[in-house]
Amino acid sequence: MANSEQIQRFIHALEVGQFSRWLRLLPLAVAVIGLAVLYDLSAYRGFNSVEAMDAAQVARNMADGKGYTTDFIRPVSIYLLQKHNQKISATNAADFAQLNGAHPDLANPPVYPTVLAGLMEFWKPNWTVETRKPFWSEGGRFLRYQTEFRIAIMNQILLLVSVALTFLIARKLFDIEVAWLAALLTLGADLLWKFSVSGQSTLLLLVIFLGLVLVLIKIEELGRTEKPPVQKLFMLTVTAGLLVGMGMLTRYAFGGAIIPVAIFLMLFGGVRRPSLAVAAILTFVLAVTPWIIRNLEVSGTLFGTAGYAIAEGTFAYPGSQLSQSINPDPTLIYWLRPYIRKLLENLRFILQNDLLRIGGNWVATLFFAGLLLGLRNIAARRMRYFTMICVGVFSVVQALGKTQLSAMSPEINSENLLVLLAPLAAIFGIVFFLTLLNQMKTPSPQIRLAIIVLMLLIACQPLITSLLPPKISPVAYPPYYPPEIQKVASWMHPDELMMSDIPWAVAWYGDHPCVWLTLNLQPDFYAINDYLKPIKGIYFTTDFMDKKAVSETVRSDENSWGRFIYNLILEDGRRQSGYADALSRGQFAEENQNSYLKHFPLNVSKTLSTGFFFTDRQRWKSQ
Repeated sequence: MANSEQIQRFIHALEVGQFSRWLRLLPLAVAVIGLAVLYDLSAYRGFNSVEAMDAAQVARNMADGKGYTTDFIRPVSIYLLQKHNQKISATNAADFAQLNGAHPDLANPPVYPTVLAGLMEFWKPNWTVETRKPFWSEGGRFLRYQTEFRIAIMNQILLLVSVALTFLIARKLFDIEVAWLAALLTLGADLLWKFSVSGQSTLLLLVIFLGLVLVLIKIEELGRTEKPPVQKLFMLTVTAGLLVGMGMLTRYAFGGAIIPVAIFLMLFGGVRRPSLAVAAILTFVLAVTPWIIRNLEVSGTLFGTAGYAIAEGTFAYPGSQLSQSINPDPTLIYWLRPYIRKLLENLRFILQNDLLRIGGNWVATLFFAGLLLGLRNIAARRMRYFTMICVGVFSVVQALGKTQLSAMSPEINSENLLVLLAPLAAIFGIVFFLTLLNQMKTPSPQIRLAIIVLMLLIACQPLITSLLPPKISPVAYPPYYPPEIQKVASWMHPDELMMSDIPWAVAWYGDHPCVWLTLNLQPDFYAINDYLKPIKGIYFTTDFMDKKAVSETVRSDENSWGRFIYNLILEDGRRQSGYADALSRGQFAEENQNSYLKHFPLNVSKTLSTGFFFTDRQRWKSQ
């Protein structure tokens, strides 16, 4: 009898009691999980960006107990460490460039690599590329790298957290209908799903930003009360400052968010507005200060190599020249004109392109149109002002921070700050859409629902089409083919130094120290090889080989790497074949047969399916 009563109580709880709400959400949870599985089977793609591999290899070093060190060595990092260590050391015998031991990372803020290191500790990965097990491979061909896939799962969980936070924000500002539709639009944003599998820190930063928005909504709400609780207001303000600080330590450019936060608190913080703004700024400064002190102690700079991002992409340092320079001209960094030109050029592109697709679809158009809409809810009006300020600040920061990373991966890159506004754009865009829909006076609820469903389908069309055949290859080739990268790295001894045009991939897949290809052969390469540490292998991939035949090889400087490769082809006696044809067939002489290589310290070459490898001796088994 007791068992019967317990069963009855349990059934009652499921139907109308405390578990009924969760039971109604179960089909939604199953649908969301099914969407994630379908996306991973249809549209998953391995790491395809510098930032993803760079952060992941730093995280592995942390998980392995090597500290905050990197195997992706930028020439400008060597320059900064040499310059700093020579100032603080009295001996000339020291390894100022720190190439003989652990090389400190000067590019990545610490939060995201630390999160990844925690994931690697909790969920021990298999670092070896799998070419036999199903799902990870097919027919003996590599498909997916296990560790990357796990990082994608973590980021997809963060995406779902972002959807839930979007729902909460919309529910607080508007009603349940807006909340559900905004959440669905965020869930259906193909751009966010692409970021989820990219391996970048964008989804973690999005969770931090939406958490910040919730805190600001609460501060604004308390600030409007007759007797606002001062202690609670300051606690929330400290939390807001900490969140901005955590965001900056996830991505340095996010530090600009302290400007709209401070303005918002000054305008809408209640009677203690100035005090709250100062408290937020001080908390933010205190949160980032320990990391800045670390950078100063290690390199003598506030943000390491990342601090020079504002100079990259200017006419003084076009492309990635600054990062690949072993001896940059520091006087060029202090010119004002390059930054003004960079700001204006990139702002023009942002205004014409990025702003119109903040969330990756046309809902951004509704968002900007909705800015003119009168809102009765005072909290919603004030958050709209905050969103508009964020649009302006993020646009300027993104324009100044744009580097070669955006050119290498135009849509999915860590320099895209405006994507953080996608959930807020969805919320205000939905409000404008529903306002128009209500003015239509649809004849029945069914027709109104059909219009809403049609809008959702059109807005989510990019995600829907990405789930349909044909499936994209999960391998980010060219230029990244992990099995071959691991094979090349395995030829090297752990203490030997490599150089490559894709050092981030060698560091990540090969777990081996690798210097980014210097700007030129002479003097930059020899400055490292002869005076700092010998380079025992150079790995050229299709990323470098796919150069313009005339402008970047034939007519390039005699000491350039493009001319070096071109001379090898000529020396091989294949002038009649043409440059492009020779590259396509990979016809380099192997094993010291090329006389041109006799004048080069790495005079043994190996033709690979993904490029060419030069070294000091034969390190592989003869075929």
